[in-house]
Amino acid sequence: MKLLTKHLEQTLPALYSQENEKNPWVLCKFFLPMSKWTWYVTEFDGKDTFFGFVIGEYPELGYFSLNELESLEGPYGLGVERDLYFEPVRLSEIKNLYNQNSDTISL
Repeated sequence: MKLLTKHLEQTLPALYSQENEKNPWVLCKFFLPMSKWTWYVTEFDGKDTFFGFVIGEYPELGYFSLNELESLEGPYGLGVERDLYFEPVRLSEIKNLYNQNSDTISL
């Protein structure tokens, strides 16, 4: 699966364009099947670097790269996938979703 389509590449806000936004839009979701790893994209530099909300060992806002996502291999050799049915939402909705499902997550 191609993780980043031309349409998505053109749609994602530029890196740092939402840094003063208290509740930015999350426009894309990547996930590693059969693992807890999920990446919610809020910004993209147009080349390789994303910024967004990452769920892994612990939830955090941070940078991650397209090259990294494309090179990851999970259980049974599965690679990172893009959620084809993900609808853009505000970051607060994603955080609330994870806060409702765990007593340990609070950002």
